[in-house]
Amino acid sequence: MTRIAMHNGQSFDRGQRRQAIVESLLAEVFTGQLRAGQHLVTQDLAERFGVSHTPIREALIALAGVGVIDLLPNRGALVRQVTAKDVREVCQVRRVLECEATRRACGRMDLEELEALAGELKALLGSADRSDPRFIEQARALDSRLHDLVAGSCGNDFLAAELSRLKLLFRAFRDVSWAYDKARSDYRRLAGECREHLAIVEALLAGDAKAAARSMSQHIRSGVKYWSRSIPAATAPVVRSLRERKPASNGGGKQR
Repeated sequence: MTRIAMHNGQSFDRGQRRQAIVESLLAEVFTGQLRAGQHLVTQDLAERFGVSHTPIREALIALAGVGVIDLLPNRGALVRQVTAKDVREVCQVRRVLECEATRRACGRMDLEELEALAGELKALLGSADRSDPRFIEQARALDSRLHDLVAGSCGNDFLAAELSRLKLLFRAFRDVSWAYDKARSDYRRLAGECREHLAIVEALLAGDAKAAARSMSQHIRSGVKYWSRSIPAATAPVVRSLRERKPASNGGGKQR
C-alpha cells in the first residue's frame, strides 16, 4: 500500500496530501502504470494512500482540470490516453505562455533572487557527479524556483494562474523524463537544462527581455524531445486523448 509520507518530520497538511496524490498519479499515467481506459476508484485510492475520500476527490478534480482523466457521472474517473503528440502540443502552449511571462517579468524581478539563482546554477554545473541524487534534487528545485519566479513576477494574474494550473503537467513530464534518463545513466539533459536556465537568468539580470524570452523558448523546445520520448506507447484500447478533452466536470457525479 502506498501511503503519504511525512514531510520534514511533520504530517502533510490537506493541500500537501492532495499535491502528493496528484504527482503520484500523474507519474503513473505518464509511465504507463495507469493505462488508458483504466478506472480510478475513490475507495481503492483512499485505502492505497491511507487518506480520506476528500483529498482523493480533490486530486481527481485537479487531474481532470489538466485533461489527464475524465470524471464521469456515476462511473468514477477514467484515465485518458496521453501520447508523445500530446506532450508536444502541451509544450507549444507552454512556450507561448511562458515566453510572454518572461518578457513581462523582465525588469520586475527581485535581482537578489536572480543573482542567487545564477550562483547556484553555476555551482551545480561545476558538480563532478551528476548521477548523485542530490544533484538531481537540486536541479529540480532550481527549475521550479526559476519558473515560479517568472510566473509570479509577470504582472498578469490570469497568466500566472494559468501557468500555475499547467505546471502540474510540466513538472510531471520533467520528472518522468529525468527518471527515464536516470534509468539509462544518461545525465546530459540535466546539464543541458542547467545551462539553459542560466542563460535565461543572465538575460533577465541584464534586463534584456527579448534575449530572456528567446532563451526560454529554446529551453522549452530543447525539452520537448526528452519529454515526449519518455511517454510509453499506448498499451490499452484507445480512449479520448489529452488534446481531445472537454471541460472537466466538478466531480458532482458519484465516484466509484
